[in-house]
Amino acid sequence: MSFRTTRTVDYVEDVAPGAGALAPRAWYAASDAKSLSLNGDWRFRLSATADAEDDSFAAEGYDAGDWAEVTVPGHWVLQGDGAFGAPIYTNHLYPFPVDPPHVPTENPTGDHLRVFDLPDDWPALGDAVLRFDGVESCARIWLNGTELGEFKGSRLPHEFTVGALLKPAGNVLAVRVHQWSAGSYLEDQDQWWLPGIFRDVTLLHRPVGAAGDFFVHASYDHTTGEGTLRVDSDVDGRVSVPALDIDVATGEPVTVTVEPWSAETPKLYDGELVTAGERVPLRIGFRTVVLADGLIKVNGRAILFRGVNRHEWHPERGRALDLRTMREDVLLMKRHNLNAVRTSHYPPHPAFLDLCDEYGLWVIDECDLETHGFTEQRWRDNPVDDDRWTPALLDRAARMVERDKNHPSIVFWSLGNEAGTGRGLTAMAEWIHGRDTSRLVHYEGDWNCRDTDVYSRMYASHAEVERIGQHLDGGTGKRRELPFIQCEYGHAMGNGPGGIADYQQIFERHDRLQGGFIWEWIDHGVRHPELGFAYGGDFGEELHDGNFVCDGLVFPDRRPSPGLVEYKKVIEPVRIEGADGAVRVTNAYDFADLSHLEFQFAYQVDGESTGAHTLAVPPLAPGESAEVKLPAAAPDGDGAEVGWTVRALLAADSPWAGRGHEVAWAQRTVAPRAPLATATGAGPTADGDLILLGPGTFDAATGALLSVGGVDVTGPRLDVWRAPTDNDDGASWQDDARWGVLWRQLGLHRMRHRLDGVEAEAGSLTVRTRVAPAARDVALRTVYRWTSDGERLRLTVSVTPEGDWKVPLPRLGVRLGLPAAVTGSATWFGSGGEAYPDTKSAAKLLRWDASIEELQTPYVRPQENGARSDVRWAELGGLRIEGEPEFWFSARPWTSEQLDAARHLTDLVPGDTVWVNLDHGQHGIGSQSCGPGPLPQYFLKAEPAEFSFVLAPAR
Repeated sequence: MSFRTTRTVDYVEDVAPGAGALAPRAWYAASDAKSLSLNGDWRFRLSATADAEDDSFAAEGYDAGDWAEVTVPGHWVLQGDGAFGAPIYTNHLYPFPVDPPHVPTENPTGDHLRVFDLPDDWPALGDAVLRFDGVESCARIWLNGTELGEFKGSRLPHEFTVGALLKPAGNVLAVRVHQWSAGSYLEDQDQWWLPGIFRDVTLLHRPVGAAGDFFVHASYDHTTGEGTLRVDSDVDGRVSVPALDIDVATGEPVTVTVEPWSAETPKLYDGELVTAGERVPLRIGFRTVVLADGLIKVNGRAILFRGVNRHEWHPERGRALDLRTMREDVLLMKRHNLNAVRTSHYPPHPAFLDLCDEYGLWVIDECDLETHGFTEQRWRDNPVDDDRWTPALLDRAARMVERDKNHPSIVFWSLGNEAGTGRGLTAMAEWIHGRDTSRLVHYEGDWNCRDTDVYSRMYASHAEVERIGQHLDGGTGKRRELPFIQCEYGHAMGNGPGGIADYQQIFERHDRLQGGFIWEWIDHGVRHPELGFAYGGDFGEELHDGNFVCDGLVFPDRRPSPGLVEYKKVIEPVRIEGADGAVRVTNAYDFADLSHLEFQFAYQVDGESTGAHTLAVPPLAPGESAEVKLPAAAPDGDGAEVGWTVRALLAADSPWAGRGHEVAWAQRTVAPRAPLATATGAGPTADGDLILLGPGTFDAATGALLSVGGVDVTGPRLDVWRAPTDNDDGASWQDDARWGVLWRQLGLHRMRHRLDGVEAEAGSLTVRTRVAPAARDVALRTVYRWTSDGERLRLTVSVTPEGDWKVPLPRLGVRLGLPAAVTGSATWFGSGGEAYPDTKSAAKLLRWDASIEELQTPYVRPQENGARSDVRWAELGGLRIEGEPEFWFSARPWTSEQLDAARHLTDLVPGDTVWVNLDHGQHGIGSQSCGPGPLPQYFLKAEPAEFSFVLAPAR
């Protein structure tokens, strides 16, 4: 005799994609057919295992009155104040034992219940479809006690026929969601693991004669200016486009003169598909994507991707995004000159693609597939090379392509990400190529380009990209004939990414290089009441990858980071260069002329504008240049620096920004500032245990500056330490030097300052020191020489390295402290925003002011930040500080050591002192958190240096 004590949940570990769902079809936002959103509050019960409860909860009349509630769309681990479990973050490690297709017995399972009535005007005739746009990771569905089926494929739509089951009132929709399933092995993307019904649930009426699947083919012939439209439809009907006088039967092609669609000129024509039972609005963009002459061409022209990878994220709702948030993303991208997005690493909410069509973004639409964790076992048992999994892979490819095929913004289908290689990927590529010949196929893991139409890499170094551009990279014959893109580069984790301007120069130098996509769009910080924003490990995960999940160009609340501002400047579509008495303007767009822009010109004296003029720039076509004379002679700066700024602004309101929005800019110095005052003539005098020199008071024993003109000062003294950035520390798997680690090993965070002598002479005060880390024989001999003219103090710092320095310095300058009570803000002439040696393309040099709080950059994990570059002078705390040469300036209400020790912003508590760094040099940033470190030209080498500052009471 035998018996079973467990309930059957075999479907959870079945490699098949599911059962009961309808074939995939094109998605559209609305039609004249009725629909009912089932979003909102659902009853919810959480179980620890997949088989803890039977399916009686799905029956009509079940009493769920004592259940909790969750919001759909949503993730249950982000609701309930921790009562429903917690998020888990891993970069690539599976958070369960790898034994495909099996998952742990501990499998959080959420039972969801929604009781709904049909609207009074719900039609009696016809059928109905229940659509789920996204459920992670496996769902089983019942309606009114009848099981509809089950499915996997978290970021993909699934529909079920339900018309015969509906009743006017009291319909019971039951959904059981399992966090882990066989499908989890295919969804190992670098993001939080978040179970739940996180996209829309909708009931769709399907009238008799309703539209089924349809495919809008809208090509463009750039040689004739004509577009050809053909709409293939499962259900016969007619297609109309009033603006083009089109009214044809489905399946019938028609050719007319049109304006083409591109990311720069996203012309959409409103149309309609009319069947016997339904009218479906269409938004049609005519464009042709081909691989020709070894290049990706759209409408006959090669394009350059200025792109970003975009995960879906909201700091409170996770991947449950509303339309407003999606629109905010697109508008931010357009306002920062981005023209492309890779939907890493899954198809986005379909409404996002509507916005890409409307506002204009090239899209690489990526399948919901990643098996990165199998790299830990050298790809053994990888599902993409196991025929048992191929039906699931093909199902995912089909659900992506069929859902999204009518979007003109999509130029590439991507097979997925970091899934190794195998027969399943080849099957996907073959199916996609057969289904849609109007787009190209992408997959980064296919370095031999067997299945793809582009050679794609991630985080290739500058030198390697240069070789690829020169066709010196080798590889298969097919690969050598293909264009190249960096599908991921410029890892935007924390402070950075650095070196993207250098990449852009290489992209623009070689036709084969067609741009890239910064990793990534947004920091995936989870809003937290104590930590501000939480990251991996903050929820007690057994395995996690820390703040590697916070690597975006915008912060979790979508505030732009300095990295996004830098990227906007690097990829600006207008190039402006200075010449004697003129500027040279070049149109770097691929399609648009410059008629939508107006150009403003202004001189600045000591960083302040003297008035704006208009530059008469012709409406240059793409690639064209023109030299335009300056409208006025430069003013006399009377010893102050004189320069000019040219700005390219929107001449009229656009759908994504208002008139006056800045698209591009450039600056040039016309006359440099006068040399820094020598500040000599006064001599030091003794006053007990003090030394007086001009406005300065010094400690006679140590030579330390105590005050300037009545302003208390701590320091200044040599400082070489910065709180290492994520890119300084690099990734643990990096083979090359990780400078942040080496700095700490050398002891640069604990430098000792030995006083070797204080010398008060007739015209100066000299302090000699040796600055070195314990246990090491390297040092920096540092001499501080003070002089004064009676009103000002001049400090000249001379630094001479001793020993064999094998590492560059983090920074080189002096640090001083000012009383926080009188140091609430700063004014300076230099870069307006944060800038480091390889992140200073956007360093606009003007006169600025900001509070001390505003000078901080709120990286989710605290680290070096906020330095302003090319500073001529700064005023704060009652002091005016001028530098020679120009310097980096930062001010913060905590020390670099406190910044280094902090793990979250809430760890940082302002003290009584504002610490000011005046840096002669900074080491570059790079993107070594998942890419190359700084280029050698941005190293801050330990070598002899001399720099000066003049300090005086602010006027």
